Amino acid sequence: MNLRRDVDTTMLLLSVCLICLGIVMVYSSSAIRADRVYGDGFYFLKRQLAFAIIGFLAMVFTTYFNYRNWRKLAVFGLILSVCLLGLLFVPGFGMKSHGALRWLRFPGFNLQPAELVKVALVMYLAHSLTRKKEKVRSFTNGYLPYMIVLAVLLALLVKQPDLGSAIIIASIAMVMLFVAGARWLYLFSTVLISLPAVYILVYQVEFRRKRILAFLDPWADRLGDGYQTVQSLMAFGNGGVRGQGLGGGEQKLFYLPEAHTDFIFSVIGEELGMIGVIIVASLFLTLVICGFRIALQCEDPFGRNLAFGLTMLLGLEAFVNLGVCMGLLPTKGLALPFLSYGGTSLVTSMAVVGILLNISSSLGGKR
Repeated sequence: MNLRRDVDTTMLLLSVCLICLGIVMVYSSSAIRADRVYGDGFYFLKRQLAFAIIGFLAMVFTTYFNYRNWRKLAVFGLILSVCLLGLLFVPGFGMKSHGALRWLRFPGFNLQPAELVKVALVMYLAHSLTRKKEKVRSFTNGYLPYMIVLAVLLALLVKQPDLGSAIIIASIAMVMLFVAGARWLYLFSTVLISLPAVYILVYQVEFRRKRILAFLDPWADRLGDGYQTVQSLMAFGNGGVRGQGLGGGEQKLFYLPEAHTDFIFSVIGEELGMIGVIIVASLFLTLVICGFRIALQCEDPFGRNLAFGLTMLLGLEAFVNLGVCMGLLPTKGLALPFLSYGGTSLVTSMAVVGILLNISSSLGGKR
């Protein structure tokens, strides 16, 4: 392990700010529920602190672990992540919650394989696209193998069902292929061919169709399918410009579902107001800009592809979650990086930042 001192300090500070804010908001949004359900108002806080410690260790490791070594592990990591996804459907391993089979049950903790799959796919694409170079422009040897890998991953995710993660993964893969030089005709044709499948998965499945209709007009069924969106919008409305004050929000009091996970940004909007919303959005935007800057300045093709894919992963997940909370996108069960309660998401996001910091350390004085 060899690390220069000149890591991207801006990215490091931004990440620390988001993690600390997340710990505070997890406690604020979950204390009453934790006391009611578990008899301990600090239940979720203590677990999130434990996750943050593990995430810190993961970030330190990935910061000091030379990013070029991930190339050697890329194929193995992808195979392992596919196996973990498949393990969800083995009786006794998969744990169903809210109708979705997304978590693996282990003694003392649960693991969400989809979060690992996202990182593993980015690493695999960064490695493979670097190795193939111009061959990616061919269909049989370049483009088609990626579509087969992507189809396997998407099939396993949709079966859970986890359409949100499937969309994130598909979007990242297509953009990385485009940036690497894949023919736009192949990409455009793939999108067109996929439209019937998307229509069947979204509009022909009752609960997803209701989500879309609720997104278009949540107030039409404010106590039913539009309930989450309506309560989230009410939280932002209650917050106003300055907010109700930390801990003073009301929507988290068993009104807003999943207040400490999927809709923690809504709690921020109510308690910290528009000022808090702008600050959080600005932190994510600046973090993404730092990541893309690292990618653009990296002369190593693998490092450039890896930094671009990982930055897009963090940015896209944040964009989707913020959009859902503000009623700009249909509801999806996607965590907000660094802020939402959840071990797999937090540890993975912190490890991703560590990889980006390691890539930034190789730039020397270019920043």
